[in-house]
Amino acid sequence: MTSTFPPVEKTGPRTDPPPSPRSAVRGRRRLRTRNWLTAVGFQVPALLLFAALVLLPILFAGYAAFFRWGGFGMPSDYIGGENFTRLLKDPVFLGDLWRCFLLVALSLALQLPFALALAVMLNQRMRGRAVYRMLFFAPYVLSEAITGVLFAMIFAPGDGLADQLLGKAGLEGLGGEWFADPDMVMATLFLVMTWKYFGFHMMLYLAGLQAVPKELTEAALIDGAGPWQRFRNVTLPLLAPTIRISVFLSVIGSIQLFDLVWVITQGGPDHHSETMAVTMFQYGFKRYQVGYASAISVVMFGISLVFALAYQRFVLRRDLEGATTTMRGGVK
Repeated sequence: MTSTFPPVEKTGPRTDPPPSPRSAVRGRRRLRTRNWLTAVGFQVPALLLFAALVLLPILFAGYAAFFRWGGFGMPSDYIGGENFTRLLKDPVFLGDLWRCFLLVALSLALQLPFALALAVMLNQRMRGRAVYRMLFFAPYVLSEAITGVLFAMIFAPGDGLADQLLGKAGLEGLGGEWFADPDMVMATLFLVMTWKYFGFHMMLYLAGLQAVPKELTEAALIDGAGPWQRFRNVTLPLLAPTIRISVFLSVIGSIQLFDLVWVITQGGPDHHSETMAVTMFQYGFKRYQVGYASAISVVMFGISLVFALAYQRFVLRRDLEGATTTMRGGVK
């Protein structure tokens, strides 16, 4: 009996023809376009918020700085660069610049070395170092308003904790009107600033110290290097990128200091503790000279921008070159 079905031809596995070079290029273009659209979709909301809350206020402040404007309606009384000329003759603003330079110098000379010394100490093996780290970092967690109110009570003349402790120690002559004395107010404010912010820089240095390879310090110890030699020749050079970032943040923070000064002294006595931000607030929201306050804000922004660009160009250049990658994934 013969089969009525046709014979089945035996064939090999089916293979699709390879895509043409033109279709492969189109596929890569579609994938690149899809990735680009996805990235734009994620970035647009953040860019819109940044433009609305940062860029537009900066541009409007630069525009308002050329007007005599009280803050109501739109600026209309154009006066050119008169507000900036007034800044150069204003003794209060010139004093603000001097106090800004003073705070920057004191921060770099005292606050940051103190934070670094504590970080080096707490990086060693010691009992309770986690507790010490928490205690030293705790002031930074407090808001500036709470810190200001706290130290206004501590340094209250006569009844404050500082004067009481000095009285019990027999040092009544060292106490006094801490924030009311023109000769003491900046030193007292800097003491409060140091208490508030040294913990932040200490934690930065601790993170940098923990990234230093222990093999290098152990090799230096084997070679006979003492503690100071190991710190100066091994630890400090490897900690330099962290120190540069800490210096940058400290300088920018000193230029823009406002909260602590406003809560504690409001710039007094007789402008002896004012900063540029406090002067700007006084003119803008107390005296309704918003055009002049806008000129102060433009100068503050210019000082911060020039410092940031110069610092990035001449100080952070090596760090940025080591961290920058090209769009194709290669290292520059």
